Amino acid sequence: MKVYRPEIDGLRAISVIAVILYHAEFTVAGHTLLRGGYIGVDVFFVISGFLISQILLTEIEATGRIDFLKFYARRAREESYLRCLQ
Repeated sequence: MKVYRPEIDGLRAISVIAVILYHAEFTVAGHTLLRGGYIGVDVFFVISGFLISQILLTEIEATGRIDFLKFYARRAREESYLRCLQ
């Protein structure tokens, strides 16, 4: 069962904003702000790993195994859907 977790979306948004600000190279009085933009990438990957783990654990609980073909097929459908939005 999918449960919407707004706090995860909030963390995801913060990590994306951190990367954007890093690449924008904002400076104040000659000092670059947010020199650690890679932290946003790390947080984003940790969140993604958490969500994928939740999907896999839910499948194990429901079926007793992981169907990797089904898992990757879902990822491919999501990726193709996202590309259609661009």
